[in-house]
Amino acid sequence: MDERLENLTRALSDAGCERTAIEKAARLLQNEQTDALIRHLRLCRCELMEQLHESQKRVDCMDYLIRQTEKARIAK
Repeated sequence: MDERLENLTRALSDAGCERTAIEKAARLLQNEQTDALIRHLRLCRCELMEQLHESQKRVDCMDYLIRQTEKARIAK
């Protein structure tokens, strides 16, 4: 396997991208479709950012619950 291809697939896998996204990126790289690869990588990044924002919302909810529980403990 080409080193660039191996690095790309490893990085996308480490980033948590789905197999289909990794395979598409690999095809684009192999076909030297650089512009399309960049667009695809940006799309993958957007999807990861959406997941990050959803995770941040869940963390915010947990922080709220912790603060409320601490306040209730102090009030007793």
